[in-house]
Amino acid sequence: MPRLALYTFGVLTFPLSDPAPATREFYALGEAVYRRIAAHPGYLAHAEPAGGEQGVLFEADWGAWGEFAVPAWYAKGRTPDTTALAATLSLWTDVGSARDAVYTGLHRDALTRRHDWFERSRHPSHVLWWVPEDGIPTWQEGVDNLEALHRHGPAPRRFTFPRPYTPAGAPARA
Repeated sequence: MPRLALYTFGVLTFPLSDPAPATREFYALGEAVYRRIAAHPGYLAHAEPAGGEQGVLFEADWGAWGEFAVPAWYAKGRTPDTTALAATLSLWTDVGSARDAVYTGLHRDALTRRHDWFERSRHPSHVLWWVPEDGIPTWQEGVDNLEALHRHGPAPRRFTFPRPYTPAGAPARA
């Protein structure tokens, strides 16, 4: 049975290395959110750098998840001192489980505060797509799908929570 990949991307208003209270709060809440999401029904895995370092994205070894990549519209730094983004790549059993994890509980609370940390954007912040049962999505696939979603909108190969598709490519109920 195919599995669901979820890529999220946002540009932060501050570099990840910034020692300000907002950065520390973002990290602390993010760690708690990841712990809860990892225990959520339907969650399978998420991309983590081999060293587990916070704020190290471009230089990290991501294993089977591939080299770290970002959308073309990201124009901020790419060094540990200047990177100002948050991106996730995760694997789920189905759309309902992923949607429930994102839009309920602690993650929902974090979403209500997203403008405290993220720049407002006309670009989509997430994209979903189906991968084969034994497949691992890559960062580049996430970027390619997010950019295609921005240019062309939802389709069976790339979609959003409000406009999902089944693994067979049929529109699904949101």
